[in-house]
Amino acid sequence: MKKLASIFFLFICLSCGVSVNFDYDKTTDFSKYKSYSYFTNMNTGLSEFDSKRLFKALDDAMASRGFILSVNSDFIINIKSSTYEDAYNNSSLGVGVGGGGGNVGGGISVGIPIGQANMSRQIKFEFVDANTNQLFWQAITSESDVPRDYPEEREAKFREIVAKVLEGFPPKK
Repeated sequence: MKKLASIFFLFICLSCGVSVNFDYDKTTDFSKYKSYSYFTNMNTGLSEFDSKRLFKALDDAMASRGFILSVNSDFIINIKSSTYEDAYNNSSLGVGVGGGGGNVGGGISVGIPIGQANMSRQIKFEFVDANTNQLFWQAITSESDVPRDYPEEREAKFREIVAKVLEGFPPKK
C-alpha cells in the first residue's frame, strides 16, 4: 500500500511540473557568448518580489554555467510572463430536474463550479545578441497550479523554472 501511495504521489508531482519549449537560430555561434545583461525597463509581468526571485535564480544559474553579468554584455535577456485562469478546469457539479408524462416533457439543468480555478503561468525568456539586436534563443515555460502561498515555495518554483529553461541553453548540436 505504501508503494502504491508513493507511486501516486510521484505521478502527481511529475504531472504538475513545468514544461519548456525551446527555439533558436541554427546559424548562431553560441561559443561567442560569455556575458549577459537584462533589458532596461523590462516589464516582466511578475510582482516586484517575484521578479527579484526570478532574477536571483537566473543570475545564480548563469554564474554556475560560467556566464558573467555585465553592463557591456554579449547578449541581453528579456523576460515576459502572463498568468491566466486555466481554461480546462471542468470541475463542476450538474444538477438536473426533469419530468414528463404522456406527450409532455421538460427539464432544468444547472452547472455549479466546484473549488477554485487553477491559475497557470507562461514565462518567455528571450536572448538577444547585444551587437545585432537579433533574437538568437528563446524558451517558453508553461506551468499550471501557480504557487500563491509562501515565499519559499515561490523561490523553489523559480529555481525549478530556471533550471529547466537553461537545460536547453546553449543548444546541443
